[in-house]
Amino acid sequence: MALSSHDPVWQEVVQAVDARCRQEKIPMLGPQKVTRLVELVKECKPNVVVEVGTAIGYSGLWIARALRELGQGRLLTFEMDPERVAEARRNFERAGISDLVTQYQGDARELLKEVQGPLDLLFLDGGFTNYYPCFLACRQQLRDGALLVADNASVGADEMKDYLDWVRQHYQSRTEWFETDLEWNPRDAMETRVYRAL
Repeated sequence: MALSSHDPVWQEVVQAVDARCRQEKIPMLGPQKVTRLVELVKECKPNVVVEVGTAIGYSGLWIARALRELGQGRLLTFEMDPERVAEARRNFERAGISDLVTQYQGDARELLKEVQGPLDLLFLDGGFTNYYPCFLACRQQLRDGALLVADNASVGADEMKDYLDWVRQHYQSRTEWFETDLEWNPRDAMETRVYRAL
């Protein structure tokens, strides 16, 4: 995927993060899936995006950049690992998008209960068994019509079965498949659906 050339600093940071993730096998979406995520963000035009699973900031960099281009919105991103939180913070600062990002360190299943809504987009990309608890933790804050996006809906399907079963039962769901250039995860899916208050 061609990166934007009109922001060389952001481009340099994203390329460095991409390379580090590949070298250290740090989980990331990769260019194929992140292209789709950016499309979804721009279609949704969110005021508040919640990301569960910051890692070192790969997808957060793209989400915040999309928000910058939209001229609205902010990203709330959650990560357990303090070293990764610190590295992501440095990456956000270097890329010039830290003003759009609020980072949380700790257990998202608990921290999400304190977040004020309405939330417009929930992106689940952390521990697979946490998808359903994280969804439940912020469900009351989700705007009717909010977008739910769950990564790794193929490789993590067994561990996130409770989440997938619930949302597929209650909402019109879409599974989107991707061939990636990530050697540890060459084919996977994202599950997307529009949230409706029941």
